[in-house]
Amino acid sequence: MKTLLCAAVVLAAGCAPAAVHPANWVTSGSSALETAPESAGPAAAVGGPDLPLTQQLAEGNRATAPEGVDLWAEFFAQSSASPASARVAATLPQPEATAVTAPTATEPAAQAASDRAQPNDRVRFFLDQFQTGYRRAVVERWLTRSGRYLPMILEVFQQKGLPEELAFTVMIESGFDPVAVSRAGAKGLWQFMAPTARRYGLHVDRWLDERLDPEKSTVAAANYLRDLHTVFGSWELAQAAYNAGETTVQRAIRGAGTRDFWTLSRGRWLRDETKDYVPQIHAATLIGQEPERYGFAVTPEQPLHYEQIAVPRATPLQRIAALAGIPLKDLERLNSALRQKQTPPERSYQLKVPLGSALALRVGLQRPATAHKVAAVPRAADHAKRKSQVTKAAAAGGVLTFLPSNSRIKAPVRVPRQQDPARLRADR
Repeated sequence: MKTLLCAAVVLAAGCAPAAVHPANWVTSGSSALETAPESAGPAAAVGGPDLPLTQQLAEGNRATAPEGVDLWAEFFAQSSASPASARVAATLPQPEATAVTAPTATEPAAQAASDRAQPNDRVRFFLDQFQTGYRRAVVERWLTRSGRYLPMILEVFQQKGLPEELAFTVMIESGFDPVAVSRAGAKGLWQFMAPTARRYGLHVDRWLDERLDPEKSTVAAANYLRDLHTVFGSWELAQAAYNAGETTVQRAIRGAGTRDFWTLSRGRWLRDETKDYVPQIHAATLIGQEPERYGFAVTPEQPLHYEQIAVPRATPLQRIAALAGIPLKDLERLNSALRQKQTPPERSYQLKVPLGSALALRVGLQRPATAHKVAAVPRAADHAKRKSQVTKAAAAGGVLTFLPSNSRIKAPVRVPRQQDPARLRADR
């Protein structure tokens, strides 16, 4: 990866660390409707939200993380912790154009912010925390898991003209977990709320939730970040708006009279979680680009490789797995956007299958259709034969009653028509 482009900008020497709001970030599989007070989280377990941040972290250094719980993810993924109102604010109309100044047309988006990923005081603070206690193990898991998705994210960002450093936003958003769900209802690698996801072309309905599709959600996030940069002219302000919403950041700019994020972070116009969100991303970026420099020895997982094949509508994943000989868990992991574990009922679907499985699935899907056509030939002949027998019986004045095929009587039985009782009495 390319080296960082700029020198460090140091904050005022007397700047005290701001308290971090515990995150409402939960692991995959949690209900999107689950709610919890903002104070709930790892901070409460290691000293309580009323303690200063330094004391909370000191207590956390001595604590042991419960097995299977990403406490550091819960503590630091502030974007997921932001309330629904803050994230949905991104869908509101923008204030008057005079509130912000867009970057000049000659300034490339990837070079507009020369101060990203800088090791200033706040970034160094979080660099230390990421290397401390059980948090180191959590960050190592993030770095290991990043191997699956980071190459794809970097490729998408390169195509969109975004700086590669922004890719490590995912580390703070979701810990590179593509099915992460927050208690506020944000989902996926990029923790989109549903209104913003729909605004950027993602399907979110009963059958599909493309926030859980790593590639599609990454494309949407790249477009969203690019739009935010167009509005604010700074990647740091764009990241802050990604966390808190455009309206909140624009209000802070007007109130503080500055467009410098680090100055805004020292004032009262932004919430603490947003103030810390950007330096956390910078710290994650520095570690992600040079993990060995910060003492992390990890072997990233291999990138995901898969094929895509058009599958008929309303096809259960269990049937697809049986036809192609694919483990069901692998199929569900590749297609986590399918909420009902089947393709949507109204159209065919481009299903992801493990590399080398598409041909077997294609053959399996064609086999039932061929068998259906072969079986239709004798059924059509039998139908024509029965129709002929009914016609002859009607001409003879009787009604045909067909017995089951397993009956000993193979020929149809003629049943005489019922006579009118009044006519019988008249005849007598």
